[in-house]
Amino acid sequence: MGVGYSPRVSLLLAPVARLSLLAVLLVAAGACVLLYEPQRLLSQGWPPGLPVGTGVLLFAGAYGACTAAFVPRPLLNLAAGAVFGSQFGLVAAVGGTVVGAGLAFGLGRIMGQEALRPYLRGRWLEAADGQLSRHGFRSVLAVRIFPGVPFAAANYLAAVSRCGWLPFLLATALGTVPNTAAYVIAGASASSPGSPAFLVSFGFIALSGAVAAAVAWRKRHRLAPAGASRPAPAHPPVVTAAPHGP
Repeated sequence: MGVGYSPRVSLLLAPVARLSLLAVLLVAAGACVLLYEPQRLLSQGWPPGLPVGTGVLLFAGAYGACTAAFVPRPLLNLAAGAVFGSQFGLVAAVGGTVVGAGLAFGLGRIMGQEALRPYLRGRWLEAADGQLSRHGFRSVLAVRIFPGVPFAAANYLAAVSRCGWLPFLLATALGTVPNTAAYVIAGASASSPGSPAFLVSFGFIALSGAVAAAVAWRKRHRLAPAGASRPAPAHPPVVTAAPHGP
């Protein structure tokens, strides 16, 4: 005799129910971020007496939870540099980035993939899904290196696709280092905005943003399916021998 599920359990396991639960969790996480105000670390600093290693681990965990709740990473990277300095701040920020990406990817894969995949019918969504499914590491690495795509949105889009766990996390860890380092160094040297470290990091941030915008503008046609941009052939007017007029 097989073991079946009760109607209530079956309802909880339904894709739409899991997607709704994911939405509730994200809204609750965002509300917690607004109430707790983690930006207070920038003014109050890390609690004194706490070992640096413990502080880095705790910050990375909080960083990951905040990114899963759609908190912008640049603010968190600046905070990491301001609180821990350049070296430990980079470790905390990259570690938190991987934690947040894995958390969002797991939530999206378990609770949202089955419900959202039937709606991937738009040209851009289908193209992005195909790239992430066939070339997961390369696609995620490109998204992480070139800023412009929101971090949380890229995480959940990759979760809905068929991208694997290992390519996703590895590409995230490698691809976010340059841009994250620039923000962390800027946060660590924010007290002296005229210093070479701050100027170089700020220049890198501005340059990477400009390059990403230029590359996205020039290569945008690659995301479209083959033949999507080809105009329909024009048919010549049909000329008949029928007489016109009286």
